[in-house]
Amino acid sequence: EVQLVESGGGSVQPGGSLRLSCAASGFAFGTFYMSWVRQAPGKGPEWVLTIKSNTYSTYYVDSVKGRFTISRDNAKKTLYLQMKDLKHEDTAVYYCARGGGQFAVVSRDYWGQGTQVTVSS
Repeated sequence: EVQLVESGGGSVQPGGSLRLSCAASGFAFGTFYMSWVRQAPGKGPEWVLTIKSNTYSTYYVDSVKGRFTISRDNAKKTLYLQMKDLKHEDTAVYYCARGGGQFAVVSRDYWGQGTQVTVSS
C-alpha cells in the first residue's frame, strides 16, 4: 500500500523558514516523479513543485521561485521541501504527492495526510 507521511509543518512569522519532509513507502519511490501540492483555507489544491525521478530536474510555480526548493533522497525514500522568506499567502496544508504536475494535483489517492504551515505576524 502506498503511504506518504509529511512532517515539519508549524507556525512561523513572515520571512521565516521551514523544512518539510515526506517519508514514502509501499512503492518504488525512485521511479516516480514527486510533487508538493498545497491547499489554502477555502481554496482548491494548487500544484507547487515537482522533481523528476532520475535527473532531479525541478519545476515550480512562479509564486515560490527563489524561495522554495524541492529535493529528494531516493536511498532514504524521502522527499523534502525547503521554504524560506515565507509569506502570509503561503499558509496552507502542504501535501506530498506521487507523480508530477497536474497529474499529482488530481490524484488525491496518492497524497499524504498533509502538514499545516501557518505564516502570521
